[in-house]
Amino acid sequence: MPKEEAKISVYDHGLLYGDGIFEGLRVYNGRIFKLEEHVDRLYESAKSIMLTIPMPKQEMIAAHVETVRQNGLRDVYIRSIVTRGVGSLGIDPRSCPKASVIIIVDKISLYPAELYEKGIDVVTVATRRPSVDVLSPRVKSLNYLNNVMAKIEAARAGAFGGIMLNSEGYVTEGTADNIFLVKKGIIYTPPGHVGILQGITRDTIMTMATESGYIVKEEVFTRHDIYVADEIFFTGSGAEVIPVINCDGRVIGTGAPGPITRYFIEEYRKLVNSTGYTVFTS
Repeated sequence: MPKEEAKISVYDHGLLYGDGIFEGLRVYNGRIFKLEEHVDRLYESAKSIMLTIPMPKQEMIAAHVETVRQNGLRDVYIRSIVTRGVGSLGIDPRSCPKASVIIIVDKISLYPAELYEKGIDVVTVATRRPSVDVLSPRVKSLNYLNNVMAKIEAARAGAFGGIMLNSEGYVTEGTADNIFLVKKGIIYTPPGHVGILQGITRDTIMTMATESGYIVKEEVFTRHDIYVADEIFFTGSGAEVIPVINCDGRVIGTGAPGPITRYFIEEYRKLVNSTGYTVFTS
């Protein structure tokens, strides 16, 4: 249905308590990139928080394909949402008899095109990532207030993006993206246990890098490692691969997107435009 006609109850616990999960997917040239992987992660998040999705995976996949087809758009963004559903004003999820499933297809522009050529400035923010023993960061929860506050801090500092640390001071991720650094030709990214969402784009880049002959290491690192890196880049379904050229006033590398970052920008775009779950056959 048109977005102007789409409605959700004010008693939905996704609205009342952020009780739900979501995924963000991209459609390139009529193909949904990594659809099965995103749906798998959606169901894993649901299982982790004891949320029953009221349809099997194959039906969910078909619903994504049909929603894209009905919109008739070949290059778009998909936001998939599952909430606990409509219940009482109390927090008890037992008052919600059935989960709500929402699939949104729309155009989105997260990063201006010139930033892929010039790179972005970032700052480390005071807002810390929640501890992994509070709620697993692998659950892509509807409660993104932690990330929202970090984004506000970055914007107030005049930076395009932010880098979040955990309670021990280790780098975790950006406000909405995973982070990689390059030092002496070796590619590093934080491991899952420091408190990151193990992104599907992140996993894709790690696989591409290994297949291309690069050494990829999941290791903890600090702001010092960011400051002295040769290259930094963010990854995410919306951002794809975007270079970081300045952090906390320190120029990263040469102050321009480095060769390895540029390589992955190009190779990732080739990949997404040539693979995926086909929606339109012509």
